[in-house]
Amino acid sequence: MITIDKVISAKRKLQGVARLTPLNPASKIGDNIYLKCENLQLTGAFKIRGAYNKLSSLSEEEKAKGVVACSAGNHSQGIAYSAGLLGIHATICMPAGAPISKIEATRNYGAEVVLVPGVYDDAAAEADRLANEQGYIFAHPFNDVHVIAGQGTIGLEILDQLPDVEQVIVPIGGGGLISGIAFAIKQLHPSCRVIGVEAEGAASMFKSKKEGKLASLSSVSTIADGIAVKKPGDLTFELCSKYVDEIVTVNDDEIASAILALMEREKTVAEGAGATSVAAYMFNKVDTSLKTVCVISGGNIDVTMISRIITKGLSKSGRITNITTKVVDKPGSLMALLDIVAKTGANIISINHSREDEQSDISSCIVSMVLETINPQHVKEIKNKLSKNGYKIID
Repeated sequence: MITIDKVISAKRKLQGVARLTPLNPASKIGDNIYLKCENLQLTGAFKIRGAYNKLSSLSEEEKAKGVVACSAGNHSQGIAYSAGLLGIHATICMPAGAPISKIEATRNYGAEVVLVPGVYDDAAAEADRLANEQGYIFAHPFNDVHVIAGQGTIGLEILDQLPDVEQVIVPIGGGGLISGIAFAIKQLHPSCRVIGVEAEGAASMFKSKKEGKLASLSSVSTIADGIAVKKPGDLTFELCSKYVDEIVTVNDDEIASAILALMEREKTVAEGAGATSVAAYMFNKVDTSLKTVCVISGGNIDVTMISRIITKGLSKSGRITNITTKVVDKPGSLMALLDIVAKTGANIISINHSREDEQSDISSCIVSMVLETINPQHVKEIKNKLSKNGYKIID
């Protein structure tokens, strides 16, 4: 089982390998929030800590056999990078739908990549099969004492960097990261609250803790691909049950808003999984009066998703809104509508004017507008202004 000595030993092993990542105040997001920036870690995520600690614990005979791992992206890169440092052959099973950037990064670190149809759990099953068939050492991404001890070094760093921390918020996928951090913090600073956060579409640990037993989801769906896990580990569930104070969930709109806030206000790039901790803080899922550290677990965001995530984040925060209404089908009607919108201070991004629509009638047209707005209150004011001038808002 994990001990504080194993976490301290992992910290020694990681010196000169993993970076001591910064812990910065995020004053533009909140008064009591600090960011532990594991998105600035080597390979772009915290995973190198547990991966290197696991591989360095192998005997020479085990290293010679090679290792196999499964991951949606970040653990795969951590294993591939660490295996390269230690001269170990690595085979990584990844979901076929994993971001291309993560797949290519894993290959570029020197690992052999096997793409598996399905999600993380399907890749895990294939990795287990290869371990049994080929004799590889299975380097589990979260349900492993050495991996958990490696991730626990983040907890030690947080306590060194902010000794009076009152609350730490940690993303949860399989539970390895929060198990290590929670264990380390509760051993050395037991009054500090440790809060886990999952995506609503992949809340397997939340379900397990609620039911009091290890539970599995039938499917997962979230923009936070790094924590899209159907079933946590038995070891991580046991540790979370003992050391984690509470688990909360955030939805994809809230995650997108957090990604946008980190980019815009803190100049920090976080992937979906990495931003869940900030989403929990921003949307009051936790006590924001406490001195809080949010662990930004990774920054390996899929660049092809950024524009969609930003749009979703802008919509959630009231910075972009869609308004549809009717105008009389005669000259000047559209201009009159646009004049009202212009006087509210909204900027029109796009507009669609249609005579033939199932919601229109013979004497009217449907007008759909995408507007750049200031905040939710501004959106409400625009809709009220239109309603007062006789325009019906169509949902």
